[in-house]
Amino acid sequence: MQGKLYLCATPIGNLEDITMRVLRILKEVDLIAAEDTRNSIKLLNHFDIKTPMTSYHEYNKIDKAHYLIEQMRDGKNIALITDAGTPGISDPGEELVRLCYEAGVEVTSLPGPAACITALTLSGLSTRRFAFEAFLPSDKKEKKEVLAELEGETRTMILYEAPHRLVRTLEELFGVLGNRKITVCRELTKKHETAFVTTIEGALAHYKEVDPRGECVLVIEGRSRQEIREEARKAWEELTIEEHMKRYLDIGMDKKEAMKCVAKDRGISKRDVYQELI
Repeated sequence: MQGKLYLCATPIGNLEDITMRVLRILKEVDLIAAEDTRNSIKLLNHFDIKTPMTSYHEYNKIDKAHYLIEQMRDGKNIALITDAGTPGISDPGEELVRLCYEAGVEVTSLPGPAACITALTLSGLSTRRFAFEAFLPSDKKEKKEVLAELEGETRTMILYEAPHRLVRTLEELFGVLGNRKITVCRELTKKHETAFVTTIEGALAHYKEVDPRGECVLVIEGRSRQEIREEARKAWEELTIEEHMKRYLDIGMDKKEAMKCVAKDRGISKRDVYQELI
């Protein structure tokens, strides 16, 4: 019989957060694929787990994935663990999962810790709708594009950041998003866990004075839909109805549909639009 891939969530700090199911699977599988074996051996030793390990990380994720898939095709069960948290969230695990499905290998995920969800629930911001962006790109052009997308995001946003880049990232966020509400979460589940509820400007002022320590999760307020609607309304008011119509006609919309859109934008009837045009 063919083996299976188990995505095993491991603690992001407090070792008591590991589940009984994950402990059982890590002991029962034939092999554990770990992002950093030097880091993961501490976890395995703590729980007296003797299962062999192999490395699976960003720099070998494709070649090693094919090897692991062949092992599972030969009947071996494999557990995938990351340095901390849930595999596949902002790490190379997503590649292995994709390739497993392409190869017809069964995959299952064992729920557990995830820094993004832990921070979101701690933030005091809206949890009903959220967007997870992970780390901002290092490439300047790509980062600029991502920040431009986030500017109009109405959902609560979640970003990861290293402590030595926190101030620079807060400066970039302030420049694009303005002074939104933000919760800076650090050292989640650990002894010195903090959830700093403030604004982007307040966080920037604080961390220019106090050096941040530990990995950070930034939870940022989304833009108000009402604010977006109000800005759009003001933009349309600066146009004549004829100019407004031309905007829609220029993108290939027929006259009837364009009139309907103009009326909706301006909060008036189609008859009013028609009368103005004639």
